[in-house]
Amino acid sequence: MNRILLAYFAREIYGATLMVLLAFLGLFAFFDFVNELDSIGKDGYQVQHALLYVAMIVPGRVYELLPVAVLIGSLYALTTLARHSEITVMRASGLSTTTMLWMLGLIGCLPVALTFIFGEYIAPPAESAAQQWRLTATNSTVSQQLRSGLWVKDGQRMVNVRTLLPDRSMEKVRIYTFDDDGALRAISDAGHGKYIREGDGYWHLTDVTQTNFFGERTMMSTPSELVWKSTLTPEVLSVLMVQPERMSVANLWAYIRHLRENQQSADRYEIALWKKLIAPFASLVMLALALPFALTHERSGGVSVKVFLGVMLGVAFYLLNGLFSSLGVINSWMPMMAAITPSLLFLTAAAMMLYMVERR
Repeated sequence: MNRILLAYFAREIYGATLMVLLAFLGLFAFFDFVNELDSIGKDGYQVQHALLYVAMIVPGRVYELLPVAVLIGSLYALTTLARHSEITVMRASGLSTTTMLWMLGLIGCLPVALTFIFGEYIAPPAESAAQQWRLTATNSTVSQQLRSGLWVKDGQRMVNVRTLLPDRSMEKVRIYTFDDDGALRAISDAGHGKYIREGDGYWHLTDVTQTNFFGERTMMSTPSELVWKSTLTPEVLSVLMVQPERMSVANLWAYIRHLRENQQSADRYEIALWKKLIAPFASLVMLALALPFALTHERSGGVSVKVFLGVMLGVAFYLLNGLFSSLGVINSWMPMMAAITPSLLFLTAAAMMLYMVERR
């Protein structure tokens, strides 16, 4: 009996969730395209380029919107069943709230798996490819807030990259090398740098001019090329083109390790890492939150009202995730707590609502 009900619930919830997700994707794709209109016609960027760019960032939208779609879809499906008195009949036949929660947990395994797959294996490379495509189509480089370009610490070196190309090669690179006492020992200028994936990997710099300092004496040289071994791989530099929340766990961890090795703050990226680990389980929280609405009597609100509440709750969850991430960085909160707090709040709300429904 439970297997039949499980299959029935799964069919209704998956169908409604898919419908909601497709509607949201269409809406967000339209907004993303409108956002690209200002760039169309500039530097060879045409409508077809914008359409392809919007299509390439769709996997990232799936990752962001799937928990909200699960909430609204499950609310619609369950409240529709309640409206037709199907849930009432099931409960009169001995279906307990605990059993329904267990069924929803099993149903939620698919959205959890999809969120993880999209967040780790599909969205990050698609987002990176989309940004590279857009930069190539507009004949642009990776822009930085500083006019002098990108500055990054690499052990006892400070590296200035004026231009980072879409293929992740570098132009106009300047490397400042310091000794253990913090004194400047060398400045290396290179016209171009390309990462070579041989052995442990290294940067191959060409058109090099090197200035070495020996106390009061200075010596210049112009080697045709220079090998620079560094922890700054193209994957680490990819954070400049992809938002931390849309990076893979592996790339996030690599960049966090790089920042720690250079005694730099990694709070933002640690919070993004914990959000990536916790995000797949948000669908389970959304399913638990939808159940109390289905168990309330129809006079407490129709399907449309409950779906509207679901939309508001989904928006609130999305905003709280961003709010706590920002607050966590500003106030130096524990990254795990900043990432997990919105889900804990919604899970607590679901438990309280279920308790109130059961007491009636």
